[in-house]
Amino acid sequence: MTTIDSATTSTAHPRRRKTVRVLAATALVLGLAAGGGYLWLDKTSEVRNLGTSDCSDVVPTGAAATPEAVAEICAVLDRLTEAWAAGDADAFGSVFTEDATYTTYVGTYYEGKADLVEAHRALFDGFLKGTELADSYLGIRFYGPDTAVVTSRGDTYKGERKSAGELTKTQTYTLVKQDGRWLIAAFHNTKRGNVMERISFLFAPDTRPAAER
Repeated sequence: MTTIDSATTSTAHPRRRKTVRVLAATALVLGLAAGGGYLWLDKTSEVRNLGTSDCSDVVPTGAAATPEAVAEICAVLDRLTEAWAAGDADAFGSVFTEDATYTTYVGTYYEGKADLVEAHRALFDGFLKGTELADSYLGIRFYGPDTAVVTSRGDTYKGERKSAGELTKTQTYTLVKQDGRWLIAAFHNTKRGNVMERISFLFAPDTRPAAER
């Protein structure tokens, strides 16, 4: 029959408690350090290539670029912004082609105007109700007289409009000219992961875009 030394047991319990306390304290310190590191990365992540809030100020590229085409494209994007602010899904859909594709920043993929109109009808009546769009345009590139790609930074907001540096998404619009009208054929919205971007720039500096150096 095995006997347990009461003295050994009495000293083992305090040791275990001490070990637990040390481990808990270590976890707390590491957590605080990680949290502080995250905050530092977040605060030091900045965008230099901010673009312009006025689409007409963008200098287009491509041999087919004309002032008239740029003005027409900017007018399409203005109508989209106005329709969003009004919560008008039908007006929002009117600037897209019938077979347009629309990809949200969470990866939801809509195919066809009817699909994205019905989705935005629900969004405008739901958690996007009362929101507006803020955009800062990065570029307009023409690929022939009937195709153009617009890149921008953007976000939704309520109340005071967000500044260019506060916009959390990067967007790509592909526009085509159909029957004399410019329309959006594809839209892709990407959430900017500013902390992960900052980490990649720190550990792999060559991944930093030329405009951000």
